[in-house]
Amino acid sequence: MKQKKFNKKRLHKILNNWELYLMLLPAVLYIILFVYKPMYGIQIAFRDFQFKDGITGSRWVGFDQFRRLFNSYWFPIILKNTLTISILNLLLSFPLPIIFALAANELRNEKVKRTLQTVSYAPHFISMVVMCGMVVMFTSPSSGIINKAIEFFGGEAIAFMQKPEMFKWVFVLSGIWQGTGWSSIIYFSALAAVDKSLLEAAEIDGASRLQRILYINLPTIVPTISIQIVLAVGRLMSLGQEKVLLLQTSPNLNGSEIIATYVYKVGLEQYSYSFSTAAGLFNSLCNCILLITANTITKKITKQGLW
Repeated sequence: MKQKKFNKKRLHKILNNWELYLMLLPAVLYIILFVYKPMYGIQIAFRDFQFKDGITGSRWVGFDQFRRLFNSYWFPIILKNTLTISILNLLLSFPLPIIFALAANELRNEKVKRTLQTVSYAPHFISMVVMCGMVVMFTSPSSGIINKAIEFFGGEAIAFMQKPEMFKWVFVLSGIWQGTGWSSIIYFSALAAVDKSLLEAAEIDGASRLQRILYINLPTIVPTISIQIVLAVGRLMSLGQEKVLLLQTSPNLNGSEIIATYVYKVGLEQYSYSFSTAAGLFNSLCNCILLITANTITKKITKQGLW
């Protein structure tokens, strides 16, 4: 009886808000078609996939593809490179948008502030191909502006794109230049919620600008920072292959080959779909574990999380 009453109440609620559910329908269909439906193909990682046999018709091999992955020559290299670049990227690129937003927010001249924001956003809209071309030009040992500056101060030109140990720095620092301004937008939005009366009261009480930032502005955006760091850790191993492939050269391969590029090369160039799917699934599982761990830790520390 109670169940019938509950179902009737829920149906009545849905009918009363049918417009909202109708607006929600495209998003639900998108998730079903482009997120959940492709998960059917995960089983390729556990089969010896052949086009002529299809997914279900291909021979089941269990964890053979994973054993092949873990025993391959490239596995420790791509895992190390992926983690090294991802962690360095997180440590350097995550705090900078926060610092930039807090610093720019203190500018009193609105015209200067908006100009600075516009200039910082601009690199985000540069095509990845163009941006990587610029990086190659800037780091050229013969004519690059960076090496010209090094030579001006008495140093020797460095072939940045030929050295495996330099690749991670080129990748991360170019990403910081391109993405810091754009990533700071969310923090500018969060800073707009700061109570102006608190800032005025703190200024009257003699609080310095740094104290107002540390004790009023920063605590206001902590919930936003918490969510962003959980998301950043959750995609720690999800480095896109486009930029890596564009900057990759034969000499720097040992420092630039990551899981994403390895999956691309093995899957599309060598037609080893089962093996590449296993590598991709391993990467996704690692990201899932990192996301859950980061959310649990962040929730305990800040009381804020994704769920």
